[in-house]
Amino acid sequence: MIPVQFDYVRPESADAALAALAEHGDEAKLMAGGHSLLPMMKLRLAYPAVVVDIGRLSDLSYVNDAGDHLAIGALTRHRDVETSELVNEHAPLLAAATANVGDLQVRHRGTIGGSLAHADAAADHPSALLALGGSVVARKADGSERVIDGADLFAGFLESSLDPTEMITEVRIPKHTGAGWNFQKFNRRAQDWAIVGVSAQQVNGSARVALVNMHPTPARATAVEAAISGGASAAEAAEQAAEGMEPSSDLNASVEYRQHLARVLTKRALQEAGIS
Repeated sequence: MIPVQFDYVRPESADAALAALAEHGDEAKLMAGGHSLLPMMKLRLAYPAVVVDIGRLSDLSYVNDAGDHLAIGALTRHRDVETSELVNEHAPLLAAATANVGDLQVRHRGTIGGSLAHADAAADHPSALLALGGSVVARKADGSERVIDGADLFAGFLESSLDPTEMITEVRIPKHTGAGWNFQKFNRRAQDWAIVGVSAQQVNGSARVALVNMHPTPARATAVEAAISGGASAAEAAEQAAEGMEPSSDLNASVEYRQHLARVLTKRALQEAGIS
């Protein structure tokens, strides 16, 4: 299908992009890599009156050591996150999840901020953000900022808690240097969305576990985490992976198959992460 007619704006800075959002409100949509917005526009699931193209901005592309966490610019390309020495040293789960996003062409164009703002439960980055205990910084044109915890970012199906005039400017990932982790993903082809995926991160002897494509929103497997905290083995805890989840049924998998995959992949992730 062909998208509905729209105006196109290409700002020269993050401040100019925010000014465009402030001017047009919920009639405007940001576009960075375009891998999320453009398909939705073609299907007419999104029909912004104004597309604000921020893909050429350079002031929000970086990976910095910020002491107890990594500060990653929202427009940092997936490939730069995947290959970053800082990310691989202090948050290898994020590097592994990023390496599973699409193919190289997608990873050279897509951005971490765009992926998180899209709030797709079938995407890889949201589960890593939740398992790592990360957050995002959202800014408005007036200079005001707020830090949104990952648990509060995802509000509904393909819906974030961002205000229409806000833009994610930075992703903050706590350091987990030397801690056990694992990322599991089951899909039909290497570049496909996950049928089910799992992010597992060891934190102070316990676990944070988040699932991919098992709920309308990106979600943590809190029943698994509670079981681990209560002394359950990885195999025992993994049996709780589908607890509280509402997976969908589609051409790729039934609800029952996704529940089965969640249990199998969670067991693998916990064991590979050394969480038992």
